[in-house]
Order: sequence, then C-alpha cells, then structure tokens
Amino acid sequence: MRKTRTTLSDGRTLIYYEGAEGAGPAAGGPVREHADPRGLSPVATRSERRHDRLLDEWVVVASHRQGRTHLPPADQCPLCPSAPGRATEIPAPDYQVAVFENRFPALSGPGGGRCEVVCFSPDHHASYADLGPARARTVLAALADRTAELAVLPGVEQVFCFENRGPEIGVTLTHPHGQVYALPVLTPRTRRMLDTVARHHRATGRNLFDEVRDEALADGRRVVAAGEHWSAFVPEAARWPYEVHLYPHRRVPDLPALTGSEQAELAVLQLDLLGRLDRLFPTPAPYISAWHQAPVRTGRELYALHLELFTTRRAADRLKYPAGTESGMGQFINDIAPEQAAAALREA
Repeated sequence: MRKTRTTLSDGRTLIYYEGAEGAGPAAGGPVREHADPRGLSPVATRSERRHDRLLDEWVVVASHRQGRTHLPPADQCPLCPSAPGRATEIPAPDYQVAVFENRFPALSGPGGGRCEVVCFSPDHHASYADLGPARARTVLAALADRTAELAVLPGVEQVFCFENRGPEIGVTLTHPHGQVYALPVLTPRTRRMLDTVARHHRATGRNLFDEVRDEALADGRRVVAAGEHWSAFVPEAARWPYEVHLYPHRRVPDLPALTGSEQAELAVLQLDLLGRLDRLFPTPAPYISAWHQAPVRTGRELYALHLELFTTRRAADRLKYPAGTESGMGQFINDIAPEQAAAALREA
C-alpha cells in the first residue's frame, strides 16, 4: 500500500492511501502538486469532557459542531475530489482512499483526542458495498494504519473506527465515508465488556468473546455467513432489528494485528454483509458499522476485535427508534427475533 501525507491550508493532516488497484492520479509525486488553495483559518475548536458521577461515565460537550456542514447538494460536497473552480477537503482531482483531520471535531482542545474522516471513494453516489474487494481492503489497511498511529498519541485510550450511513442515522454528509476517533477515555460499552469478560475469565479460565462466537456457530440458526478466517452471526440478545457481529476465528485485539489472509477475507465478507442489508429492503438500509477494538493500555489479552453492524430499519417503511425504555432506561426491546433476522439475512 502506498501512503502519501500532505497538509491542508489550515494545517490539518491529509493522507492518501492507494492499494492493489494500482497507482492513480493521487499517487506519489503528483499528489503533492495539488495544494489546498482555500486559505482556511486554523481550526480553533474546543470540546469539553464532563463526568456523570451517577453513571460514572464521561460526556463530551462539543457545541462548536452546531455549525458544521449539513447535507449539502452533491455539487457542493466537501468530500469529493477538487475540480476547477471548486476546491474541497481533497485537493487532488482523484483518489482511492483519503483520510484527514475533521475540521469540526467532536474531540479537541482540553477534552483531548482526535477525529479523522475516512473517504472510501471519490464517487459521491457510491456506497461501501459498491467498493469491490480491492478497494475495501485498501480501506481496511488505512483503518489499521490509523489505529496504529493514533494509539501512540499521548492521552489516547481507545481507537474507534466506524461508519454511519443514511439520513435516518443522522449523517451530515452523504458521500461514502467513515470516521476514526482517538478517544481520551474508554467508552462505557467497552469498559462494561472488559469488566464482564474479566469476571468470566477469573471464574472459568475461559474467554467470553470466544464462547459467544463458538456457541453461535455451534447453534447455527443465527449464523449469516462464514469463511476460513471469519464468521458473521446475529447475537443471541440482539438490540437492533437486523444486527450482525463479525468475528475472526483467531482472537486478536485490533485491526493492525490481522494477517494478510485475514484482512483479504474480511474485505469480501464485509461487502457481502452490507449487500445483504441493502437487499432486505427496497431502498438502501441506514446502518452503523462499528469496529470494537481493544483499548490501548488495558485488557488487550482478553479483548476480541469484532465488527458490530446494524440497521435501524425494522420494515420497508418503519424504523426502530430508541424511545422511552431504550433512551430513558437503557433497556432495549427488539421487535424481531434474532433467529428470524438471521434467516432473512441468509436469504437476502
């Protein structure tokens, strides 16, 4: 993989990644010829961390994000390649995968952390499922590289890679892209999983992540797809109508720990799962695709890298809203049985 680093006019870092598809206009020397002409003022955003003492959880306050770009028309998209008369966040006229620091970061200043945007394709109207295995593998290699580089920054405790798709999820840009957050704290979900897995290991000597995966495979009814290195299944206690977890057969802590063979199969299986989601309904499914990686400094020997993919759509014309019990009390109620969801995904 070719990696080319440059700088935007306000000092933010921009990195181009090119994989097995071959060198293109954004590769090597030419990419440095495309400087950012916008003359942006330096980013001066500040987020704040506040501690909820009753729940022992951190909340990030990022009021500057109220002014961020919101669903612009396609000809004003800041993630498309630059063109004559239209300069964007990507100065080059073409690219494979591009990563840059967010100009409206949720994490910044005294709150700590870093937020990056990952552009999967120069095609504004594409989706991750359209990428093809070679481009998907370049995206995964970029995420692994960003995880490794951000994990060593001072104060970073966890690196979270994710994609939101669809206005129903709340995306503000429709161009195919994901994000990487270098978090200064462990998220509540990660911390809770670590506690549970550690208690289970002390009591049984076994790894709970491994047990959850192996029990799903042995049962079979909730399995959606499986390969030599990875398996995808609907969790037994799924919270969302159609929710799939993708686990490697070899427990590893994070994306940088994957072998070339594991990464290659992952690219294919991830595309397969996203295609199945889209085929469930007459219109593209809104979804969240979230990589759960081990924290930087704790629990790495027990934690298991896995992808959690889910849609908020429960029928062609209905969404699952986290309403009273979910948002108010954290008690999820699912309208679709996990076995039923798995069968529908297998048939898709």
